[in-house]
Amino acid sequence: MTKAELVDKIAAKGEITKVQAGKVLGALVDALAEAMAAGDAVMLGGLGTFKVTSRGERKGRNPRTGTEITVPACMVPKFTPAKVLKDAVAKLPVK
Repeated sequence: MTKAELVDKIAAKGEITKVQAGKVLGALVDALAEAMAAGDAVMLGGLGTFKVTSRGERKGRNPRTGTEITVPACMVPKFTPAKVLKDAVAKLPVK
């Protein structure tokens, strides 16, 4: 699903215009990014939790040359789905 398709669904379910739905989705994404940039977790009931975790330094390989490199430690976003979402996805047929 693309962002435009998501905006269409939000507009239809919320009985609002596509412009308003686009603003709502944009505000949600901005709020998530700001909270996560501040190191906060964002918990949305029925959807899941967005949080920031640290990834340690590790060894990697340059695919072009094959030489070993050290990938530095960094902070990465992580999403943990809620039980309701996991259960809904588990009901889908396996492809």
